[in-house]
Amino acid sequence: MSYTKEMLENDRVKFTIDVDSQQWKDALNEAYLKTRGKYAVDGFRKGHAPRAFIERLYGPQVFFDEALDIVLPKSYDAVIDAEPDLFPVDRPEVSITAITDSTLQYTAEVQLKPTVTLGAYTGIEFTKDKVKVTKDEVAEEINRARENAGWWDQVTDRPAQMGDRVKIDYTGSVDGEVFEGGTASDYELVLGSGTFIPGFEEGVVGMNVGESKSVNVKFPEQYHAEKLAGKDAIFVVTVKDITIKKLPEPDDEFAKDVSDFDTFKEYEADIKKKITERKSDAADAALTRKIMDTVVANATVTVPQCMIDDEAEEMMNEFAYRLMYQGMNIQDYFKYTGQTPEQLKETYKEPAEKTVRTRLVMEQVIKAAGIEVTPEDEEAVYADLAAKQNKPVEEIKKDFNEHYESYIKNEALNKKLMAYLKENNTIK
Repeated sequence: MSYTKEMLENDRVKFTIDVDSQQWKDALNEAYLKTRGKYAVDGFRKGHAPRAFIERLYGPQVFFDEALDIVLPKSYDAVIDAEPDLFPVDRPEVSITAITDSTLQYTAEVQLKPTVTLGAYTGIEFTKDKVKVTKDEVAEEINRARENAGWWDQVTDRPAQMGDRVKIDYTGSVDGEVFEGGTASDYELVLGSGTFIPGFEEGVVGMNVGESKSVNVKFPEQYHAEKLAGKDAIFVVTVKDITIKKLPEPDDEFAKDVSDFDTFKEYEADIKKKITERKSDAADAALTRKIMDTVVANATVTVPQCMIDDEAEEMMNEFAYRLMYQGMNIQDYFKYTGQTPEQLKETYKEPAEKTVRTRLVMEQVIKAAGIEVTPEDEEAVYADLAAKQNKPVEEIKKDFNEHYESYIKNEALNKKLMAYLKENNTIK
């Protein structure tokens, strides 16, 4: 096999490939052996006719298509293997320029990974957000824990108020007729939660246990059930039980119940520490995005449409997997939303372009800076994963077997890249 190479505009290359005569003849014979069972020739059982008879009956080109399917991938891959500095990012556009029973020549034009021209990626000044935790933020976190640890106490000496949980029976009607879904028994409702249509919960306020009352409401104009939208309705409501949420006092006993600490002071300090860590992680992530966005903006690269399309497709697949874990498939999503696959893919085009552009620029920074991953760097990634999951490193390594080697290397490489960018820029 021989070939010539022509570099084209916009990071494309065109190969003109001459397949060895013997390789082409072998492919034709292989095609004959694979497909001869499809051809009927008088005087021969199906699948047993000699090649020459089939070609005489159906034409000398009868096996060309099957043979091309055999030889084109092999010969094209051989050319790409011979050009280690070229990185195709799409399938080649193939055109047959000469073909007989003993010769084959074709051209293959393909998009290459685009050229990236780096701008400034070091010596830039960045500002990192300060981390500050207020007393109110700590109190809010503690109050959430108190809410989760709270309980409901029965109320017998007063009517229902906002914030109470009531157990009710109700029957709803429009124009004197009970409508579907408008009846329930022993329904538990927290007044003020906004669970029901406007006016319903307000109408229950002031009712006592055992009391029945008609509550007049109006369904919203945009209500999901079209038959009820904008209609006046009457709900006959009976209150069967009233309870009020009680919260534990923020003291040492509460701290023991909800944490591993013996005193409320220790628990409060730990809450502040965790909020500080979360905010610090968020500030680090924001700084990372700021650095990467700036380095990418300073670089010049034209992202090929094929790479954007592939990334958008990958994002769609990830979205489909997330839906699957939530118990829904992508077809159900399209049915419920009225969106088409093409419309969904279009929404991913812009983030896909940004993702590919960022990846290309960061690859070039890694190359320009000479960043390489060592076994020690990979060990550090395993150690981080072990610390986060509170597992021994060896157990993490078993979980991340050989199928995840590329993930570990990429994590180590990204970590080293960001360390380099932070060290070689000014962070205030």
